[in-house]
Amino acid sequence: MEEKKFDLNSIIGFALIFGILMWIMYQNQPTEQELAAEKAKKEQVDKKAAEVNTATAPIETSVADSTKTDSTQLAQLKGSLGNFAYSATLPSAKNDFTTIENELLSLKIANKGGYIVDATLKNFEQFEKGSGSLVKIVKENNASLNLKLQTKDNRSLDTKNMFFEPTLTKEGEDQVLTMRLKTAVNSYMEYRYVLKPKEYMLDFSIRSQGMNSVLNSSAPLDLEWDLKTYRNEKSVTYENRYAEIVYEYEDGKDSYTSQSGLTTDDAKDVTYIAYKQHFFTSILLTDKAFATAKMTSENLVKNEEVDTTFTKSFKSVIPLAFTGGEVDYKMNWYYGPTDYRILNSYERNLDEIVPLGWGIFGWINRFIFIPTYDFLTMFFPYGIAIIVFTILVRLVMSPITYKSYLSQAKMKVLRPEIAELGEKYKNDAMKKQQETMKLYGKAGVNPMAGCIPAVLQIPVFYALFQFFPSAIDLRQKSFLWADDLSSFDAVIHLPFYIPFYGNHVSLFPILASVAIFFYMRMTTGDQQMAPPQEGMPDMGKIMKIMLYISPLMMLFFFNNYASGLSLYYFVSNTITIGIMLVIKNYIVDNDKIHAKIQENKAKPKSESKFQKKMREMMEQAEEQKALKNKGKK
Repeated sequence: MEEKKFDLNSIIGFALIFGILMWIMYQNQPTEQELAAEKAKKEQVDKKAAEVNTATAPIETSVADSTKTDSTQLAQLKGSLGNFAYSATLPSAKNDFTTIENELLSLKIANKGGYIVDATLKNFEQFEKGSGSLVKIVKENNASLNLKLQTKDNRSLDTKNMFFEPTLTKEGEDQVLTMRLKTAVNSYMEYRYVLKPKEYMLDFSIRSQGMNSVLNSSAPLDLEWDLKTYRNEKSVTYENRYAEIVYEYEDGKDSYTSQSGLTTDDAKDVTYIAYKQHFFTSILLTDKAFATAKMTSENLVKNEEVDTTFTKSFKSVIPLAFTGGEVDYKMNWYYGPTDYRILNSYERNLDEIVPLGWGIFGWINRFIFIPTYDFLTMFFPYGIAIIVFTILVRLVMSPITYKSYLSQAKMKVLRPEIAELGEKYKNDAMKKQQETMKLYGKAGVNPMAGCIPAVLQIPVFYALFQFFPSAIDLRQKSFLWADDLSSFDAVIHLPFYIPFYGNHVSLFPILASVAIFFYMRMTTGDQQMAPPQEGMPDMGKIMKIMLYISPLMMLFFFNNYASGLSLYYFVSNTITIGIMLVIKNYIVDNDKIHAKIQENKAKPKSESKFQKKMREMMEQAEEQKALKNKGKK
């Protein structure tokens, strides 16, 4: 009986233990919230592994299973990323962004790649005023910055595909963003951005710490900077004409890539590289010159009717040097307007980015035209300032205009006598030229005097041709019917496209063409050309052809140009016509000129050494010709 009692008690005990275990298991089963959290965790791990796998393509990366530990996941990522697998396991390993901005500029920097993926200029609108769309130098994956890492375990990795850890702090009023691509807690590749208040220029540095055991310092560390330039102006033709790479090298020399086709430039000791988009520029500058740099520019506008989104594709490859197995470069970024005053204020030769012309042309713009026009805009609207500026230029040049017209008047007085010599010696070109030169000498007339004033005006003409397209102050400033003095002033939009002309009709170029036609008609009508030489073209006929060709060329060429430039030429030629009419009718007296010439002809003339030499040469040529003709007979 006692044995049976023990068996019954055992059964009861086992039943109680089993019931307790079942109750414990029931109480500890996961809630709905815990199940959801576990599912989210699994999705996050799977997503992270998938991102790393995509970023390092074509290298295959095993996707971490949610049931595996972090150490197992890290070991799998090392199969594709090596030491940089550590960065892929950090919380920052996702497509997030950090924004830093001031009153002028807004920059968005991505965790993936650690570079600027959006650069917005707050005070400039795209295309036209009132569009509501701000100018973006960088946006929507049109730019990248990449370091080509060569590791000691024979891997080639691109930083643009890996995740950086961001840290945003402040130093006084400066915003400081550090982006670190880590291989361990204290081992990383770092980008450091410092944005100051009211500045387009920001400090930028690339440095490594604890990477001498990771990176192969005997192989080049190539810095690759790419940018496809978005169109920001009304005329893609005009904007693309001024889009180019400008760079400084070898202690202050500057150069630029070709603006058409696909071109590559190699340079040594490069101190800055600028991707210029006419009125806006992104610049990479360095304190320690890059030993070499390779810059490539490709024109993306093959057909102006359809290629209207991008203008150029720019790329630079810059090998960075290691020092003690580490990299340390202090640099700057500039994202802002191509404004001569702003760029010149940095005193780093950045004013060369603005195409003001070389030599004396640039000198005239920098020290005369820019200060004068800036002064005028303090008192006048921009369109009126152009007119006042033009009047001042023409008044300063009026003495040269007077000299030119006076020479033409003298030649006009001598025209009948020159025609008489031409008829007298029509069968002897050499003799005709001799006698004509004698007539000029006796009359005290220099046939080249009319050309000298024209030559003196060339530097001013070319400097102004460079000044107006570079004047960002004219951008989106209106005058009369022109809503943007830096672009074309379309009054008629055509439903079709005319080659070399466009799909619109600009009015200021038409007015400028009419003015230059009447100006050339006045000058060529009063100008006496030297008698044509045997075998040489007749300059008189050429000038008559140019009378019609020049206005037509201006009409086509300036249709897509800045309306401010066409306004200048219209006003300038109109004023010049007025000045010449005043000189002709109220200053120059043809009768007095004729009397003076006759007086000069009566005076004995002493020959200069040059004149004597020329006369002797012509006489020798005449004698040789006579002997040759005699030998033939």
